[in-house]
Amino acid sequence: MLIRNCILGAALLWTTAVFAQSAARSAHADIVNAQGQKIGTATILQADRGVRIDVQVSQLPPGPHGIHVHSVGKCEGPAFTSAGAHLNPTSKKHGKDNPEGPHAGDLLNIQVKASGDAKASLLNPNVTLGDGPNSLFHDGGTTIVIHEKIDDYKTDPAGNSGARIACGVIER
Repeated sequence: MLIRNCILGAALLWTTAVFAQSAARSAHADIVNAQGQKIGTATILQADRGVRIDVQVSQLPPGPHGIHVHSVGKCEGPAFTSAGAHLNPTSKKHGKDNPEGPHAGDLLNIQVKASGDAKASLLNPNVTLGDGPNSLFHDGGTTIVIHEKIDDYKTDPAGNSGARIACGVIER
């Protein structure tokens, strides 16, 4: 009986530890528009090389849109300036095509269909859900911000991607 209870106790402890690790390896954001209405979600998972961000949004203008991780965990509309600048703990310039870049929060563009819907899976090798300066959970939090225009991947500070039209606070 004692051995059985020890085995069950060890299994419960292992299960709890595995669950805690997997919970720490994911995050999410409810994405809202300038009027504060929820228009989508982002699911964020720790990957082998950075994080994977799965975005699903609706009610956006068709075409390509810049999307970035911003350095402050606030989404106060309508302009979302409360989200701060792009996450950039290493003081680089904006964009994957900039020889002095990219910011840690730079992502590839998303493509919104004529229906206003978009679905994208983005890999960001420059951030983590763990500890450290590139953590999405640093003091003050972070956000996912969608911009009105395409990101050119090189112009500092935001790739000429225009106004911020949607925002979501990244949470555990």
